[in-house]
Amino acid sequence: MVKPRHSRLPPRKSSSSTLILTLLVIFTFLILILLVLGILSVPSSSGGPKANDLNSIIRNTPDRRSEREEGWGEQWVEIVSWEPRAFVYHNFLTKEECEYLIDIAKPHMHKSTVVDSETGKSKDSRVRTSSGTFLSRGRDKIVRNIEKRIADFTFIPVEHGEGLQVLHYEVGQKYEPHYDYFQDDFNTKNGGQRIATVLMYLTDVEEGGETVFPAAKGNISSVPWWNELSECGKKGLSIKPKRGDALLFWSMKPDATLDPSSLHGGCPVIKGNKWSSTKWMRVSEYKV
Repeated sequence: MVKPRHSRLPPRKSSSSTLILTLLVIFTFLILILLVLGILSVPSSSGGPKANDLNSIIRNTPDRRSEREEGWGEQWVEIVSWEPRAFVYHNFLTKEECEYLIDIAKPHMHKSTVVDSETGKSKDSRVRTSSGTFLSRGRDKIVRNIEKRIADFTFIPVEHGEGLQVLHYEVGQKYEPHYDYFQDDFNTKNGGQRIATVLMYLTDVEEGGETVFPAAKGNISSVPWWNELSECGKKGLSIKPKRGDALLFWSMKPDATLDPSSLHGGCPVIKGNKWSSTKWMRVSEYKV
């Protein structure tokens, strides 16, 4: 009896499998075309610019000729660092406001002091050679307007702010790197810890006088104004003073821990003179 022969060839693929494979090839081809044309994009795993990559900074150059009637030039906020968190609000103050703060402070200037980390009290020190004075919070309409603007910028209530401090640096004067947050219990009884600082530049400085962050993390030499900095300014991330600009930096991280990268100082003035005004913001209400 003859046995039936069985084919050793594999069974043919079904027509449905062939159709699915063809559709996948076509779909892949279409996706590649859309990517090439820029209609689709592949999402970045980083979710945006790297936190410490200062190459991503967009430095705008406003047209100073188109100043508004209120006395401001073009206003915008520039990110300068994420460690520490630091931002520059360009043209935060008008020329008239800068001159007003200088005028009311001049008759009351005295040698600046520093806080003793052991006692919490003020003392003279060679690390700070400027002169300065404090303006009481809410002392007049102009000061109140500035303080309200600071509160809007920082999202911290006016009542959490200390009085404005106006400072003057002559040629050679400086402030060595320091922290704005306190390391003693005495100075945190009223208002708690300092959470943020707003430093407003009341004059331009021809040379020197930068605010430098020597512990900042990032490629600091890539900032567009690098070649304009003094030798002191090149020792860290630095902001060159410009009248009307306001520098906001945070002394505390979002998790409420102190931020050691907020270490900062005032470089010596080499040419010209420097006027500035500082507002420290607290965690809680600061009672005047």
